[in-house]
Amino acid sequence: MIDLVYPPEPAPLLKGVKPARSSEMLPVVDRYGVVYAQASRAFCHGPQHPLHPVVHLHIIDRQGRLYLQRRSPNKKLYPNVWDTAVGGHISYGEYVHESLFREAGEELGLFDFNPTPLEAYVWECPGETELIFAFATVGGFELHPDNSEVSEGRWWTYEEITGNLGRGMFTSNFEHEFARFGESIQSFL
Repeated sequence: MIDLVYPPEPAPLLKGVKPARSSEMLPVVDRYGVVYAQASRAFCHGPQHPLHPVVHLHIIDRQGRLYLQRRSPNKKLYPNVWDTAVGGHISYGEYVHESLFREAGEELGLFDFNPTPLEAYVWECPGETELIFAFATVGGFELHPDNSEVSEGRWWTYEEITGNLGRGMFTSNFEHEFARFGESIQSFL
């Protein structure tokens, strides 16, 4: 698992990006996590959709269930669809673990956990291209979804998940990660 590599001086704005005070700035990276520019979140989700980093956290309880969040109805992509427990953009200047703990805290009130890296990979879908840093953690967590970030959350058995794959209930990225990491996540128990 790699971390982001920032240049010694602030990276320039990506060509065509105008600075925006109200928009979060994201690092623009190559597939190895080397930051070469920065761009607004809106630009990263626009027609050019440059590669930008995000974190995902899969949370497993001691009964072998996976916690999933239902995305807010206000989300531009996949509103009201079930997704990975924690997912979010890495802000410009942040490193992977900083972002992972910030996002887990914001979305679920989760601050005390031990993340295990799974893999970093490139994911492309209509509207964005992401360098995803995927992690998993196991424990008896008390989770408190923030309703401005997540509309709800609950524990799912592997049978419930596999029985609903391909039905539009989950984001395509979650289904991809479940196929990619599902067995290895279960081996954490």
